[in-house]
Amino acid sequence: MNRVLARRLKTNVCGAKILRRTCSTVVTDNESNAKRNSTDDGPQHDIAIVGGGMVGIALAASLASKPLTKHLNVAIIDNNPLLGSKNIIEKGHPPDARVSTVTPATISFLKDIGAWKYIEEQRHAYFDKMQVWDYTGLGYTRYNANDAHQDVLGCVVENKVLQSSQLSCVQESDLQKIVYPARLNSMDMLPSSSLTGLGEVPSTTELFMRGRLAKLELSDGNNVYAKLVVGADGSKSRVRELAGIKTTGWNYSQNAIICTVEHTVENYTAWQRFLPNGPIALLPIGDKFSNIVWTMDPKEASDRKLMSEDDFIKAVNDALDNGYGPHPETTSSWEGLSWLTGHVTISTKERFETPPKVVKLSSERMMFPLSLRHAKDYVSKRVALIGDSAHTVHPLAGQGVNLGFADACALSKAIAEGVALGTDIGEANLLKRYEAERKPANIAMMAVLDGIQKMYAVDFGPLNALRAAAFHGAHYISPLKKRIISYASGDQSLPLFS
Repeated sequence: MNRVLARRLKTNVCGAKILRRTCSTVVTDNESNAKRNSTDDGPQHDIAIVGGGMVGIALAASLASKPLTKHLNVAIIDNNPLLGSKNIIEKGHPPDARVSTVTPATISFLKDIGAWKYIEEQRHAYFDKMQVWDYTGLGYTRYNANDAHQDVLGCVVENKVLQSSQLSCVQESDLQKIVYPARLNSMDMLPSSSLTGLGEVPSTTELFMRGRLAKLELSDGNNVYAKLVVGADGSKSRVRELAGIKTTGWNYSQNAIICTVEHTVENYTAWQRFLPNGPIALLPIGDKFSNIVWTMDPKEASDRKLMSEDDFIKAVNDALDNGYGPHPETTSSWEGLSWLTGHVTISTKERFETPPKVVKLSSERMMFPLSLRHAKDYVSKRVALIGDSAHTVHPLAGQGVNLGFADACALSKAIAEGVALGTDIGEANLLKRYEAERKPANIAMMAVLDGIQKMYAVDFGPLNALRAAAFHGAHYISPLKKRIISYASGDQSLPLFS
């Protein structure tokens, strides 16, 4: 679909002292272990996860859930004070503007690591229907979970709920874990050499000098040593920078505005409309609230962020209704494609619907720039990148965090295999198994999303007709619709090639 992206990225497929103020809710009975594995230079850990966001904590929780890895010694390096809070969710408040749409594959992963039961105790919103349409009024598609024999298409959850739920799994596990409330300043590692001549239990310094540990210098002056350093520290990853891993990609001339809005009725459907300057999505979050993700050019985004609440609500309702163009017509066939789809009967569930009106703005409006970035390598000796540290994508399909969770799942599996074989978990050959599993899948999704973004970035008559044909085909060709739903749900098979 996107030959430029595929061509530019295809080659990537083959080719201390522990502070007493460290979060007490995360540090359990591990002080003796830290002392046992430390010298005057700093404590030694099996794994140091740099970044305690959703994906970094997901890796820790996944390791904690596996028999082979649940006793590993893990450091989490992040100066976010929320990591020290047992319950960071304030019940009864409007939803936070920062949410994620998790796919059935991600829900399965979160169930496996024991986090989903905590998420279900908080506000969340399953949805089994989705409607996507174009401002031209030429076409639309409605997806239903039962079209692919699924119960749901996804679930919208606040990011803080996802993080807190996974953190609860880590806190209640046997995993030996310590949180360092600091930033990563520097990272050093030496070439591997023989351990011959060392004592029966080599010191941390000796192991570092023989290339068996990475040394991390933190912003608080402490040094931490680890066999494996995982970069889960976002799109501006310090781990990636210090490891010398390059990226490829580009900035989109678009910003996204996100916020929470309220309706007079409950919203049970995910809605997305493609507008001239970018898509707008309305996602259910429960309790008559929805989340808005509105992509547009930077100037328009700045103007909409500053406009009055009443004007902004009016603009949102126009964007989701008949502003910019008419509603698509519900017809049994589109003349240009009737030879392919034939004449079909439209059921009630397939008819075009108008989203529920927004009546109130319930959060601040947040704005951020959009880009595509991909690391040329996901791993090097003693380093692995996951989540946004390895790849960032356009938010138009809500796939970013799902790719990150899949990374965490695959990396924890590779680490468990290394433990089972008795190999060094920081060795590049072992880590390459993770890269081989995740890089092709991530590149494919990035190409699909970038192609969709570029397809809707141009308002041109013949291209508009082509988009309408794509909508019509996805709506009326049942096997294609099923494959699209399965792919968006986490199946790695591309819709047109399976």
